Amino acid sequence: MNASRRFDLIAFDWDGTLFDSTTLIVRCIQAACRDLDLTVPSDSDAAYVIGLGLQDALRHAVPGLPSHRYPELGQRYRHHYFARQHELVLFPGTLEMLAELKQRNHLLAVATGKARRGLDEALAQAQLHAVFDATRTADQTAGKPHPLMLQELMAELDVTPERTLMIGDTTHDLQLARNAGTARVAVSYGAHDTAAFAEHEPLFVAHSTRELHDWLRQHA
Repeated sequence: MNASRRFDLIAFDWDGTLFDSTTLIVRCIQAACRDLDLTVPSDSDAAYVIGLGLQDALRHAVPGLPSHRYPELGQRYRHHYFARQHELVLFPGTLEMLAELKQRNHLLAVATGKARRGLDEALAQAQLHAVFDATRTADQTAGKPHPLMLQELMAELDVTPERTLMIGDTTHDLQLARNAGTARVAVSYGAHDTAAFAEHEPLFVAHSTRELHDWLRQHA
């Protein structure tokens, strides 16, 4: 790989990092709870679980539910989400940022808490399948913050942790990167409060896709 680059592989989270989906996910978790007459989590509690695999997310958002009811809750969540996912769009500037990174011959990957079906549909909607060299979803491997998702991407693309950068909007993403031994950058416009980022030592916190693009141009 190019020695003049700091990172050969740049792995992105999806929801809240590239895709403007945080609010919809929160609303769908809440709607699923209402469907089943469960206590509805607050916006902040529902947003906190974004990035985890669906079952882990629901267990955190709705603790204490009998285990046999979480699949039913997951079905209601998916019902609401898939009915409205066509409304979602990439954050402004995302396409230009990814195109420039490809021109610079970075390898690009997605490491997401979404399920494979959900990511494939989102990639098709955004016409981004050909942009990413590899992807991993929570139902394919261990969910965040376990490092396996990122370790598998690095192994598939033959890149070391020292040459890998993970970018995400949650502490789950940053902890995933720390656990995998990679550098990390946070974005503030997704699901988590930026005050929680500091302990995970991101190289940078971007407050817009434009800021992220500029940082990557100069430092990646």
